[in-house]
Amino acid sequence: MIIDPGFGFAKTTAQNFRLLNNLSVFKETGAPVLAGLSRKSMIYKTLEITPDEALNGTTALNMIALENGADILRVHDVKEAVQAVNLYRQLKREDI
Repeated sequence: MIIDPGFGFAKTTAQNFRLLNNLSVFKETGAPVLAGLSRKSMIYKTLEITPDEALNGTTALNMIALENGADILRVHDVKEAVQAVNLYRQLKREDI
């Protein structure tokens, strides 16, 4: 079982940001948590850009999702997401 809180589905932008801020609550279930933030309207509406221009915002929110407990990222831009995950893992290494 994977917990997918459903970013964007019948939620306002404010509700999506609140969900992201409280993503760690889902860790209490013991199941992996999926964050599907890629190109969501919460990004492009907030930044007043198009979905095609939302890569930078997606990467920023993916990093927040990882910091708040996401185990899995659902993305459109795989290469960029892998780079973000690698940087996040490096940041979390205890031997640096």
